Amino acid sequence: MPKSRIRKKDEFKPPPERKATKIDLGGGGGGRRWVAPLMLTLFGLGLAWIVVFYVTTGTLPVESLGNWNIVVGFGFIAGGFVVSTQWK
Repeated sequence: MPKSRIRKKDEFKPPPERKATKIDLGGGGGGRRWVAPLMLTLFGLGLAWIVVFYVTTGTLPVESLGNWNIVVGFGFIAGGFVVSTQWK
């Protein structure tokens, strides 16, 4: 039976080192500092609106809206999500 050829293995070369990329979270003067506070404010306002509506059994925040107060609260929360798309 014939002998199989022995293959030479290439010498191991480590991959080139990668340089870390710096991530700017808005503190470097990007002009988007308002996004995070506004987003959190809208989330908090929507949550507070819904909680106040349930705790006061519908007499607050706006009694004439009735159950539409829930929609208003979720509207503030949705606004927070819309603003969050501007965060870079």
